[in-house]
Amino acid sequence: MDARTSTTRLRIERLRDALIATGTHAVLVPSADPHLSEYLPQRWQGREWASGFTGSMGNLVVTRDGAALFADSRYWAQAEVQLAGSGIALEKTTSGASTQYIDWIATHLQPGQALAVDGQVLGLALAKALRAGLSAKGVALRTDLDLVQQAWDDRPGLPTEPVYEHLPPQAAVTRVDKLARVRAAMAGIGATHHLVSTVDDVAWLLNLRGSDVECNPVFIAHLLLDAAGGRLFIADGKVPADLSARLAADGIQLAPYGEAAGALAALPAQAALLIDPRRVTLGLREAAPAGVKLIEQINPSTLFKSRKTPAEAVFIRQAMAEDGAAMCEFYAEFEASLARGERWSELDVDERLTAARRKRPGFVGLSFSTIAGWQANGALPHYRALPESFAHIDGDGLLLIDSGGQYLGGTTDITRVWPIGSVSAAQKRDYTLVLKGTIALSATRFPRGTLSPMLDAIARAPLWQHGLDYGHGTGHGVGYFMNVHEGPQSISKAIPEPTMAMEPGMITSIEPGLYRPGQWGVRIENLVLNVAIDTPEHNAFGEMLAFETLTLCPIDTRCIDLSLMRADELVWLNSYHATVRERLQPLVSGAALAWLLARTEPLAA
Repeated sequence: MDARTSTTRLRIERLRDALIATGTHAVLVPSADPHLSEYLPQRWQGREWASGFTGSMGNLVVTRDGAALFADSRYWAQAEVQLAGSGIALEKTTSGASTQYIDWIATHLQPGQALAVDGQVLGLALAKALRAGLSAKGVALRTDLDLVQQAWDDRPGLPTEPVYEHLPPQAAVTRVDKLARVRAAMAGIGATHHLVSTVDDVAWLLNLRGSDVECNPVFIAHLLLDAAGGRLFIADGKVPADLSARLAADGIQLAPYGEAAGALAALPAQAALLIDPRRVTLGLREAAPAGVKLIEQINPSTLFKSRKTPAEAVFIRQAMAEDGAAMCEFYAEFEASLARGERWSELDVDERLTAARRKRPGFVGLSFSTIAGWQANGALPHYRALPESFAHIDGDGLLLIDSGGQYLGGTTDITRVWPIGSVSAAQKRDYTLVLKGTIALSATRFPRGTLSPMLDAIARAPLWQHGLDYGHGTGHGVGYFMNVHEGPQSISKAIPEPTMAMEPGMITSIEPGLYRPGQWGVRIENLVLNVAIDTPEHNAFGEMLAFETLTLCPIDTRCIDLSLMRADELVWLNSYHATVRERLQPLVSGAALAWLLARTEPLAA
């Protein structure tokens, strides 16, 4: 048993001791914090601490005599390696949103027994599902216990990094204007107060940024708004005095982070509180007095921030160009180095691509941990090379690189696959089918208000024709110098909801893939902007939208099986490469320019 596995077993036993001490029989440790974030500060990475599984999504259940981790197909290979020898079983789920663990808990507990889960990190929707699933079996749900806190002796405290202001010109809409827009939405539905707990909504609404979460420029805080002002619940010392004064001038007062629940409890009986049931925890919901009217709707800020303004789009295009220039510099160096016979590892790719981005104007940091996967590692959609586990780029095959940056004027996310040495006919076929999916969706026009999941099949169709598919979504929303994953839109197999309507200004990824476990993986990803277009019918059938491709980086043509490509697909690819060349050529020189010109040569139709 290695040291890591031994540590995991000890931590699971600590949780079991807490179960016995509290008279409970199982504990659910979700991937969540009091803000229901996707990426978590260290303090709330209890699932990773207890299980050793480092994937960004997954749920751990520990009983007095067993343990299971629930994860979807993006993480199966990773989880099998990281859970080996730990005594924790991997339960494979159908999707990241799956609640299969509820049935598992109901099956493994007996009537009269109890499940513990910290209500401060438990979303309202999940709380309802848990209660419904467990009550039928006679299993009690305890949400007043934090067993992770009891078991984790050296648990990290709240992050202490300072908050800073996102300033003009990149902050193209003022804090006052954003607050006024949200308050108008509150008034429109009769809300006197509004609790905002999601950290990206808080940061966007107040034009503030932070570094409490790796790769996401956000900070830990709650915001309670009323008709005239608001209180920002944040740890002491995180907001500099001058910034605090500017917030106060705009009607936002600071309060200690731990007082959010007390402020809700003190709301007057005639208050009408707007909360987003998918973005507020059970613990905060239960803090509101019984007499307060609850209005459960999506946060207005979630909808507003998904629709970038024309002024913001200008800065986003600039950020994409700077990001593309960085990739030209990196890939030129990378290919020249390989040609000289120098050896690279996946870790080298991560380090040197980050170094190239760091040179670009406006760069703040990465938007997520770089995925550099050589051959079989490229078949793991959320792979990350680590010092203790990585591959060298040797021989022939495919190198998948998924990376992105945070810039003052936007957030980038791009995936490319590069041939190293000779590539096989099978690899070219897979690459081409994925590329066809990327092109098919990128070229699509659709009515404004189309629910985003309805577009998912367009990218999959070229793969489906060959009996192939991929297990992740086709596209996610992207923030504006904000989280790289942003709602409400999602191009995926999700059940469509009204809030997923596609509107002008939304930025979404298009990233179909194909994965051969143990062999190679292919994913080709660009970010696109929803733009309104005129049609020959002059919009007699409603306003139409199209995708403007924002990402600027060549798509390697050496992997393409031209026999599978239609003439219109080649026209799209050549047009895209002409745009990439035109936009990036002024920003690069020397070897990077030569590489750009070579990789954007048009293909014969």
